[in-house]
Amino acid sequence: MSDGVTSVAYPGCEIGPLEASMVDTLNLSFDSRKLLNKVGSRKTTREYQDQQTIYSQGDVADAMFHIQSGNVKLTVRSRRGKKAVIAILGRGDIFGTGCLAKKQSLRMSGATAVHPSTISRVEKETIARVINQNPAFSKLFISYLLSRIVRIQEDLLAHLFDSSEKRLARVLLSLARVGKHGKQERVIPKINQQTLAEMVGTTRSRVSHFMNKFRKLGFVDYDGSSGGLTVHGGLLSVILHE
Repeated sequence: MSDGVTSVAYPGCEIGPLEASMVDTLNLSFDSRKLLNKVGSRKTTREYQDQQTIYSQGDVADAMFHIQSGNVKLTVRSRRGKKAVIAILGRGDIFGTGCLAKKQSLRMSGATAVHPSTISRVEKETIARVINQNPAFSKLFISYLLSRIVRIQEDLLAHLFDSSEKRLARVLLSLARVGKHGKQERVIPKINQQTLAEMVGTTRSRVSHFMNKFRKLGFVDYDGSSGGLTVHGGLLSVILHE
């Protein structure tokens, strides 16, 4: 499966044959724009600023969201207040799908814009109606959800087993969508190192150290005028290197 994120297997932690066969069987091209076309005017679209909350953990789960531009991070917070980033999403991704689960009335995680982002909101009743009335679309939607489950599982395993350097490389590649549609490089809008540290689960000083290393190796370049960051495909070698 290829969704723009390099797959990394961990001994004893690979997805099961049932999951793999389901993803392979449903490995169809889900275009999230078709979802917006299906719901038509029954959606609302708004702009979010960098670090603006889209919804918080514990909020009522009453809608699903589609990223038209920008990036979103999903986070969970423990009862003791410890926060962890569980996913980094980008243009075309859908989130808040838990609203479709009958037993999930509240948000299990929070969602925050990482960059200035344009995001559409669709009420769960509208989504449920579209799915029930369009079997072919429903099959594609299930395929997308399965691929997301595998991707999040890979991210969680990476957080458990990978070094902070590999996790940073993974976050940058995910934000830049390197490897998707044949692109070898992509510019990420201005993002501060503290935000990257929160995504990776490490300190700002460690992020600074690794970013300097990536720059010297030619994996990333800074744009002094815009503050953007260009990520090159060579950064994949950091993840693949044992």
